[in-house]
Amino acid sequence: MTGDFRTEAKELDQWIEQLYECNQLTEAQVKSLCEKAKDILTKESNVQNVRSPVTVCGDVHGQFHDMMELFRIGGKSPNTNYLFMGDYVDRGYYSVETVTLLVAMKVRFKDRITILRGNHESRQITQVYGFYDECLRKYGNANVWKYFTDLFDYLPLTALVDNSIFCLHGGLSPSIDTLDHIRALDRIQEVPHEFVLIVSLSCTIRVSLFTGQVELWALSRVTCNKSLRKPVDMECILPSIDANCLHNTSGPMCDLLWSDPDDRGGWGISPRGAGYTFGQDISETFNHSNNLTLVSRAHQLVMEGFNWCHERNVVTIFSAPNYCYRCGNQAALMELDDNLKYNFLQFDPAPRRGEPHVSRRTPDYFL
Repeated sequence: MTGDFRTEAKELDQWIEQLYECNQLTEAQVKSLCEKAKDILTKESNVQNVRSPVTVCGDVHGQFHDMMELFRIGGKSPNTNYLFMGDYVDRGYYSVETVTLLVAMKVRFKDRITILRGNHESRQITQVYGFYDECLRKYGNANVWKYFTDLFDYLPLTALVDNSIFCLHGGLSPSIDTLDHIRALDRIQEVPHEFVLIVSLSCTIRVSLFTGQVELWALSRVTCNKSLRKPVDMECILPSIDANCLHNTSGPMCDLLWSDPDDRGGWGISPRGAGYTFGQDISETFNHSNNLTLVSRAHQLVMEGFNWCHERNVVTIFSAPNYCYRCGNQAALMELDDNLKYNFLQFDPAPRRGEPHVSRRTPDYFL
């Protein structure tokens, strides 16, 4: 062990100890940490190989004290190997401390912890759902937000445990049949999000997935004489749309972070306005084609913390108990041993402490 490595490890240990007490790092320290993390993540694959044993976690969403409960139940790194499937920020009051700690753990124990990208690890989403405002409030400027959102572009999209269990934040994509298709994606970019609703030969509607705004656009050089900008509930309008009129232009990277399993077969329009819904026939075909035993994903609130579907081809794991401090759900972790035998650990929220009074402008319809 070189002197430089020992010095860096000591500094990281100090940062981690500080963060465990829910004390944020300085802006300069966050910048340095993100630069170190970027060097590590650049070398990781879009389908990052992970060896068992490992504990798999779902969304934590800035609920720092509940993440401390997660570590109390599951064990701390490096004693426990972890795979987090995204959504570290937004919603909760401590996104800064939560994501900083996870990134610090990644830098300190890079082979012991894997952190994937979720749909909230995005510049545009975090400007609406809390992380941007929290960074402004805690640091007085947007620099820390920029350091982290630049880093988010480097997070792996998926992971593969022992060539058998496929882990990702959201779900499958009609553009992807094999893991090699995922490996070939260019992930170093903001998550593309857009769908286009063809209204007529002259106009389209483009729906913003970040602010819930609808804009009327001209397809030709003739300018539309109307411009509509108002919040819209995607779950209300999408079920009534003819699938032939809807064109998801976001691509497979977006789908991996946004899609959800569904009881209906085949591919469907997602009520989220991004990604797709996919049925048991889709997950069975994907698992068979890629020699997988299971798709493990997060992204959806499930009241018991985990939920099997598609005849146990897919499991959803959610690790934020009492989501948004009001949903009343349990959280869960999935422990995988050396033989890939699974054990689910459920946990309840940490004891509530005085939360900061934060005015929220977040629309409730967008989960």
